[in-house]
Amino acid sequence: MDRTTKVSAVGVAMTVALFRGAGAVPATGQSTQPLAPFRSAPVTSLIEQLASPVPEARTLVACALRERRAAAAPAIPSLIALLEDDAPVHPDVCTDRDGRLGGGAHERERTPTSPGRESARALASIGAAAFDPLLGALERSRPVGRRNAAFALGALDDRRAVTALLSHVRDADAGVREHVAWALGALDDARAVEGLIGLLGDAVAPVRSNAAWALGALDDARATEPLGRLSTDADPAVRRQATWAQGAIGDPRAVPALVVALRDSQPGVRRQAAWALGAVDDARGVEPLVQTLDDAQGEVREQAAWALGVIGDARATLVLTSALRDADSHVRRQAAWAPGHVGGQ
Repeated sequence: MDRTTKVSAVGVAMTVALFRGAGAVPATGQSTQPLAPFRSAPVTSLIEQLASPVPEARTLVACALRERRAAAAPAIPSLIALLEDDAPVHPDVCTDRDGRLGGGAHERERTPTSPGRESARALASIGAAAFDPLLGALERSRPVGRRNAAFALGALDDRRAVTALLSHVRDADAGVREHVAWALGALDDARAVEGLIGLLGDAVAPVRSNAAWALGALDDARATEPLGRLSTDADPAVRRQATWAQGAIGDPRAVPALVVALRDSQPGVRRQAAWALGAVDDARGVEPLVQTLDDAQGEVREQAAWALGVIGDARATLVLTSALRDADSHVRRQAAWAPGHVGGQ
């Protein structure tokens, strides 16, 4: 083992000790940059460490390879093999103290990650060279490998993957269907619309939710009425996502379903419905939105005031003036903005 490889192995050991011992972000005085030892290590030495018996170590090395982007191409076969590794790992294992995730991620995840998940991200970061191997991994027998391959294909943003992904919208594993729906939305190709509409009737709520998000991302009016039928879905997360998607599409045919969503039992759905009615910008939404300014939740009233300002119908002037005395400062601020847009002023 050369000197650089030894340094990398020590880095793995330190990170594993920290996360195994504390189960949380390293405490003050401990190493705050777990990827630092790997940034000068040869890719060949990192590939060797993907075979570590410790899940945290495998995850950390996959994160390090993600930082190398195309230079990590020699690791593709090993990363493909790691896609089936679903050992749960603390989400901060690759996180520097300043909150920056190694590999250039934009958000910190609070749910556990895994070696397979980070391998998928590394493969997407490598780029085009990983495309064909990922297509092969999508046909693997183990569901976790198919899930992570689908995610990576969506993150890779190569529309050649659409046909292969569509072949899995009826996959036996719900997690695969969920990731396929997300990937099809990320690829933003109209060929996926019908397959995604079919997933709106899936028996598993996260699949329906991801399909709704994807259809909103595709912005295709063919999805308007099928999404509207989810306004009575049993799962509030599905109802909220479908409501957002209708607003993102902006088809006036969505108004009746969005009015139903304004009366939802969950404030998050009502707030999303108010936003969506503003996004659709149809006068039929004015009266329901006016009534929504009496909602028990301030965040819902705030969004209704915004939507009324966007629609710009003079019927809302009086009630918006009254909202200037609302108990919630956010509602008052939004109500103060809205009248300048109402009635074409």
